[in-house]
Amino acid sequence: HEDSAGHRGLIRPGGVQWMTAGAGIVHSEMPSQQVREKGGRVHGFQIWVNLPARLKMTRPRYQELAPAGIPEASTADGRARVRVVAGEALGVRAAVDTHTPIVYQDWSLESGGDVSTAVRADHNAMVYVFEGSLLVGDKGREIRDGQLAVLGPGDSVRLRGAAGRGRLLLLAGVPHGEPVAHYGPFVMNTHDELIQAVRDYQSGRMGEITRSAEVR
Repeated sequence: HEDSAGHRGLIRPGGVQWMTAGAGIVHSEMPSQQVREKGGRVHGFQIWVNLPARLKMTRPRYQELAPAGIPEASTADGRARVRVVAGEALGVRAAVDTHTPIVYQDWSLESGGDVSTAVRADHNAMVYVFEGSLLVGDKGREIRDGQLAVLGPGDSVRLRGAAGRGRLLLLAGVPHGEPVAHYGPFVMNTHDELIQAVRDYQSGRMGEITRSAEVR
């Protein structure tokens, strides 16, 4: 990762970089030089969070979380484990600071694992399975690798292991109820704001990336 505010870093397995674009920042994410030279497969998630209108022009910010800095917890039998990137689960709270309430949890469940975790009733929530399959909800609907499920009303969600190990992301946030105008990477509330954001980028007001030595 590199950006126009001077931040640079390498996302290692299990790590997180939380960037707030706010009033505008130019950034770039590329495979490391080692991967480009020697090959290999890299899996990653880029999750976008829409800031409310009152925070759209906040100062850009960057937070880097090493794998060891992400709180973890597990059920008593050890069959369900969670890494809490944002929000709170199983009594542990995330280290990242967010502008609005956000849930971002990485769950791993073995066969027979069974856990219910709280999700605020005023949140929109979803799960995305990226390994194996898992049973989601009280009725135990099976969600498989590569599938996303939007959760219905309620203040918790039940997760259960299926055959073998499964992993999913639990994502949730408070809906703003505001209009959305977007074009490419720009997300604003009105068309006029969107045009201004593009002009700010084109004129260099969001800065530029000064290339550094490769992070290996």
